[in-house]
Amino acid sequence: MTDFWLASGLLLLVALSFLLIPVLRGRRAQQEEDRTALNVALYQERVAELQAQGAEGVLNAEQLARGRDEAARELLDDTENAEPLRSARLGKALPILAAFLVPAMAVGLYLHFGASDKVALTQEFATAPQSLEEMTSRLERSVAAQPDNAEGLYFLGRAYMAQERPGDAAKAFERAVGVAGRAPELLGQWAQALYFANNKQWTAQFQALTDEALKADPNEVTSLGLLGIAAFEGERYQEAVDYWNRLLVQLPQGDSSRTALLGGIERAKEKIAAGEGKGSAAVATASAASLTVKVELADALKDKVRPDDVVFIFARAASGPSLPLAARRITVAQLPIEVVLSDSDAMMPNMKLSNFPEVQLMARVSRAGQPGKGEWIGRSSPLPSDTRKPQHLTIDSPDNPDK
Repeated sequence: MTDFWLASGLLLLVALSFLLIPVLRGRRAQQEEDRTALNVALYQERVAELQAQGAEGVLNAEQLARGRDEAARELLDDTENAEPLRSARLGKALPILAAFLVPAMAVGLYLHFGASDKVALTQEFATAPQSLEEMTSRLERSVAAQPDNAEGLYFLGRAYMAQERPGDAAKAFERAVGVAGRAPELLGQWAQALYFANNKQWTAQFQALTDEALKADPNEVTSLGLLGIAAFEGERYQEAVDYWNRLLVQLPQGDSSRTALLGGIERAKEKIAAGEGKGSAAVATASAASLTVKVELADALKDKVRPDDVVFIFARAASGPSLPLAARRITVAQLPIEVVLSDSDAMMPNMKLSNFPEVQLMARVSRAGQPGKGEWIGRSSPLPSDTRKPQHLTIDSPDNPDK
């Protein structure tokens, strides 16, 4: 801020110079005018003396004319360097008064309408914060200075969540929704903050927010994770597995959240196997459908893919919706691999392997990480969903999503 005010002061000095220079020039012009008037008065006095001497007979006509000419030359020499008089003048008081009023008004208007607080925040954000508390404080001041900044409100909400202040986070996300609209990601974050602020007690409001978010984006990660947590806390372990498996497909292979998520899925499956939770008997019956498949890459494609390219292994209904019924996400570097697809890997609770008599196995290489579109694919023939025999799948054909 010191640099800013120094620069402002220099600009004010420049502005003052435009006001004070005319005053100084006016004083100089006045001095020139006074000197010219004195020279004229001396010239007139000299001419009067010459005329008096001529009348007394001291000077003849020729001497009188020569004296007048000499006096006129002296007057001309004294006045030829004088500046021309200006017809319009501001006077002395008005420019001086303006010289003090203009800077005072400029500072006052800037302090009222300006953005000195934003300048300070910009300079502060140029350096990395030393702690989460310092970052939160900066974000609070930024939001106070720019209340319609949805991005600032979003990051403030995330900072509050990191500080275990879900109530404050919920207010920040609610304001962000009001500014930016009902974006799925904001709705998911808002529902999550409300859930933890309400001591993990599920309500119709949270359900409505997550339903709206997933309707706009079926892969909205915060809503999927939150619904899995709520289902686990409510002892609906199969629902938790279903939601978390849908979330797992969206996470990159190296994401740090995958380990915790996989641990939660295993704990939920252990609860199901032990017969715990609500509706566990029905779940055990429904979970009977599972398919074992070994996936490998054709030799001809090994030079055309990269080790970090994403591979989606999934089963879809042979006739019916094209949405995957169960899916796994790996990378090319993990091929060949054997995986088991079952109802516990379902993408949606009401769309499981056991709900369809025939399914088709597919494996897709997608460099962009998109489950529905990629570069190379392998497909199986339709087979019963209760098949127990291990299947073999080779990725060997260019991908064509229409097939």
